[in-house]
Amino acid sequence: MTDSKTMTLWRPCGPSELELVRESGWTAWPPRLPEQPIFYPVLNEDYAIKIARDWNAPRDGVGYVTRFEIDREFAERYPVQQAGGKTILELWVPAEELDEFNNRIIGLIEVVVEYRADPKT
Repeated sequence: MTDSKTMTLWRPCGPSELELVRESGWTAWPPRLPEQPIFYPVLNEDYAIKIARDWNAPRDGVGYVTRFEIDREFAERYPVQQAGGKTILELWVPAEELDEFNNRIIGLIEVVVEYRADPKT
């Protein structure tokens, strides 16, 4: 639950990234690949659902929405980025800061919903 000291973030992901989170004991996001200079968790569940359902599931066969808490004061160092409409909000965390970001996660990363690709498409 979010309180004044924490911020709830969501992260849509595919099965490969989720397996790496599972291997961490559900406590950390994996390092970014060279072509991924930014780690971008999102600020609302609806946006995470759209990405997992509409992008990850068709591409990977399954898409997941994860949720986690992070230290609010730490997270506020990253300005909110509007990546489209009014509700398409992300934090842009430089890849080289991901270890520090992971150290500020409070509790476990949890899967809140899973979407499977439609086998007919």
